[in-house]
Amino acid sequence: MTPATFRIEARPEGRTSLALIGDWTSRSLGKVPLNLAAGLRGRSIDELDITDLGRFDTAGALAMVQAQDHALPLAGLAGRPEVERIVRLVQDLEREVGEPPRKADFITRFFARVGRGVYDFAAEGWAAFAFLGELLVAVVRSLASPGRIRWPAWVSQADHAGLDAIPIVVITTFFIGAVVAFIGVDLLTDFGAGIFAVQLIGVAVFREFAVVITAVLLAGRSASSFAAEIGSMKMNQEVDAMRVMGVDPFQALVIPRLAALVVMMPLLTFMAMLAGLLGGIVVTWTQMGLGPAFFLQRLVLDGTMPQHMLAGMVKAPVFALVIAAIGCRQGMAVGGDVESLGKRVTAAVVQAIFAIIALDAVFALLFMRIGL
Repeated sequence: MTPATFRIEARPEGRTSLALIGDWTSRSLGKVPLNLAAGLRGRSIDELDITDLGRFDTAGALAMVQAQDHALPLAGLAGRPEVERIVRLVQDLEREVGEPPRKADFITRFFARVGRGVYDFAAEGWAAFAFLGELLVAVVRSLASPGRIRWPAWVSQADHAGLDAIPIVVITTFFIGAVVAFIGVDLLTDFGAGIFAVQLIGVAVFREFAVVITAVLLAGRSASSFAAEIGSMKMNQEVDAMRVMGVDPFQALVIPRLAALVVMMPLLTFMAMLAGLLGGIVVTWTQMGLGPAFFLQRLVLDGTMPQHMLAGMVKAPVFALVIAAIGCRQGMAVGGDVESLGKRVTAAVVQAIFAIIALDAVFALLFMRIGL
């Protein structure tokens, strides 16, 4: 290996010649690129002399190209066509490399982020409408051909999404009812109206807490489960295989989960109401000395309790539809990587809880308008 060096010569008529000597490779260049750039500062190469040039690679070509502000003269490289090809390649690549992008200011980054958020929101809404259309078509087909309904899948999903959720729903709503009772007893007793804590517990549990807490628990439990199960099948291309075999994924995966949750949600809501009332009974019994018989008698004598219970039960199937649809849609949108699966499972839970809160507000306004 011969160390690389160079020689700059002045030619007649003010021309400058650069002679390359030795091996111009990455292992033998050393500080030659810096010396070459310093020697050619303010000068331009008009001729190249490669008579004494040994081996040559892209590192040597890059040193030459970076030392010049304009293209190198390649007329004298006819005897070494490989050198000419390497120099041309490096020159073309250097021209394509632009200046590093400037860091955008705060205002630009802010509006760029807002724009991306708006675009993502619109894309998500469009995908949701497309999923809803496919789901409606699949539901119509199922109703038109009941023989195609996969009853074992419906029963299995009802067991997993409904019966397995009973313990957590009952325990949670029991403590929610107890908390409402504690607050009601403490506040109303100060006004000498502690007896009305029974009505407060009944209205809160029947109308809001039982169905909302149940829906939120199912959003975290079932929506994430649906998204993970269907998403893992998408990752493993099992959904594509089902389509190839002529099986509709909506018939096999989405509708059973949707129907199971719609059937089981009212049952879970009713059990949550009973558990919430039990929590209220325990608190009023221990704090105020009002026994279970008196508690239930107050609820029965209050003629509005069936109305409040009906308002809570009406919400249950609607919340179930939303939870199941969001979970299945996010699962069907999973890509081919684990990161996509994690994002979609998280999105399923967040969107389901947000939809529950928003729908509950809509129901409150609607019930207020119709006097329910």
